Amino acid sequence: MKLRKALYAVWAALAAVIAATVVMVASPAAQAATLTEVTNFGANPGNLRMYLYVPNNVAPRPGLLVAVHYCTGSGPAFYSGSDFARLADQYGFIVVYPSVTASDGCFDVASSATLTHNGGGDSLSIVSMTKYVQQNYNADPNRTYATGVSSGAMMTNVLLGAYPDVFKAGSAFAGVPFACFAGSSKWNSQCAQGQLIRTAQAWGDLVRNAYPGYTGARPRMQLWHGTNDEILHYNNFGEEIKQWTNVHGLSQTPTTTDTPQSGWTRTRYANGSGQVMVEAISMANTSHNLPVQYAAAVAFFGLNTTSPSPSASPSRPPSPSPSVSPSTPPSPSPSSPPPPGGCTATFTVASQWGAGYVAAVRVTAGSSGTNGWRVTLPLPSGNTVVNSWNGQFSGTTGTIQVTNVSYNGRLSAGGYTEFGYQANGAVPSPALTCTAL
Repeated sequence: MKLRKALYAVWAALAAVIAATVVMVASPAAQAATLTEVTNFGANPGNLRMYLYVPNNVAPRPGLLVAVHYCTGSGPAFYSGSDFARLADQYGFIVVYPSVTASDGCFDVASSATLTHNGGGDSLSIVSMTKYVQQNYNADPNRTYATGVSSGAMMTNVLLGAYPDVFKAGSAFAGVPFACFAGSSKWNSQCAQGQLIRTAQAWGDLVRNAYPGYTGARPRMQLWHGTNDEILHYNNFGEEIKQWTNVHGLSQTPTTTDTPQSGWTRTRYANGSGQVMVEAISMANTSHNLPVQYAAAVAFFGLNTTSPSPSASPSRPPSPSPSVSPSTPPSPSPSSPPPPGGCTATFTVASQWGAGYVAAVRVTAGSSGTNGWRVTLPLPSGNTVVNSWNGQFSGTTGTIQVTNVSYNGRLSAGGYTEFGYQANGAVPSPALTCTAL
């Protein structure tokens, strides 16, 4: 009991760091639309709250992303502190942000109800939100996905395991396998500490038993974990891989292995047709507070390929409650004409303190689009990059060349993506140059 309380305290403290870091590294969210709370969305055994983000340029048949927050977080906090709303503005999909009302702020991933198809619990509440959006906003059931961080990653595993008929893919950042916490009130120290080791068949059976008789397609899964995770031990990453490869009837031997970014090892597990059903990214020397790769998750789902239509106007829910105003500065309007030439890069400071800062760089394609890009980032003496995301950095000091990673190089005319970094030193005003590749 003492260990459990201590771990809860550590998780709560870390959650505050996650929240601060996510806000710090996230690029500015678009203000074209606002976050709205929806009530009376259907069965809600978990007593959750539902927050909805529908971009003004929503596609006629939009994809739907359920974004599940970390422990002690909330739907509005995950909206403000993540990049999913901006990506929704760019690609025209809808985002649902479930929000816990329980005092510990953590999702129920342990009860038999939440782990059983149509059994109840938090998972059924989230499915009710999902179906509400499909029915009221013309969201595409074949393009409905789930993602989450920490407790939200654990719930992502639960949603894909218990409701394979609802979710087509998931992306879990620092989670545990489906039913790893089963049999506990809410916290399972054996699982959290990486001591719950099962065969792939046993893990797979837990998923199959969640929905007996289901014979349809199983959702694809993308997994992320830091090797130094101090809250949910790195062993859980391997157990997740065992579970989801078994669910798909795949070997645990990767089809391909590569290093998409320094310190990352990515293994992919494809079926006989070459489709990647499980993708797993291990982040070396990374704690539980891992850098969340929002754009990579969206790319894995395929939500980055839809061209939003400004003319689409799905019906809104009646009498919504007051919207939650985002706290981040507005992004440029997506209706602005694309710049001429190859690409441009703009620098903004997301956060700063006495010893350093976090910056975001937006890369915008010119009228011809790009198949790849490279940004020259000249840093003044005293600046040292200590962390980076969504780009391949050639070094840490001086003039750095940043090139696209696999999922954000191809941009249509006027399309944009962003990379970011954390550095020690004074905030610079660099003269950036961008080259289309």
